[in-house]
Amino acid sequence: MASTSAYARQRRTHLEALAEQLPERGLVSRMLGGEDPVLWAWHPHTGRQTIVFATPAKDGWLFLWSPDGQESAEDLDLTADSIKKLLAES
Repeated sequence: MASTSAYARQRRTHLEALAEQLPERGLVSRMLGGEDPVLWAWHPHTGRQTIVFATPAKDGWLFLWSPDGQESAEDLDLTADSIKKLLAES
């Protein structure tokens, strides 16, 4: 149980760090899921939205989102820019 709790804390930490980057790009987000957090992100003008997951990978953590989004959790700027580009498209 302790490892699950540690895993959830790490996931939440990564998602919170990403969430802090999104307002600078005109995006809004909200953490969902309680013990199994995900980040709901949306563009207030286009109405487009996605759910962002954080998952451990071979070389650290990855962010994953639909459709086909994937970036290293180590590069928050690139991840936030990629999500902005996806959600800003009309």
